[in-house]
Amino acid sequence: MSRIGKLPITIPGGVTITVSDDRTVTVKGPKGELSEKISPLIGLEIDNGVVRVTRSSDDKQHRSLHGLSRTLINNMVVGVTQGFQKDLEIVGTGYRAQLQGTKLVLNLGYSHPVEFDPPKGIQFEVPAPNKISVKGINKQQVGQIAADIRAKREPEPYKGKGIRYANENVRRKEGKTAK
Repeated sequence: MSRIGKLPITIPGGVTITVSDDRTVTVKGPKGELSEKISPLIGLEIDNGVVRVTRSSDDKQHRSLHGLSRTLINNMVVGVTQGFQKDLEIVGTGYRAQLQGTKLVLNLGYSHPVEFDPPKGIQFEVPAPNKISVKGINKQQVGQIAADIRAKREPEPYKGKGIRYANENVRRKEGKTAK
């Protein structure tokens, strides 16, 4: 039995979960609404404020979908109640971030500023010129937008300049040595 898949998902107050005929799970909560299509090989039981994910057999595909389906539903529940956030740091002289309306503008040493328009459901915050927060209710979307921002100037290994996640450890290389 999957260690993740067998865990029940408790439905907090103010959250409703519905399953349509085409196996689409919709979660509505105080922060918004998310929906995800679940495989027909996976069973869902909703009763007394608890969601249980079941599988019909021990086939390899059923086992792999079991934990995945449970995690997707749990991430939707967490997203509509608390939301998700990824924090980024900018390291480098002259590198900075600022908000212009809802648009994120980055100065990263290029000849032009790099601009990001937030997609629907994503908010940017710039608490300091060298810090960025990406917030939203969809975990996958928040992570992808943060990865896209980081990809504009990844941290380089010699001085560590670039955009990194707040808890990321950048492996540093030793520079050239004089003889």
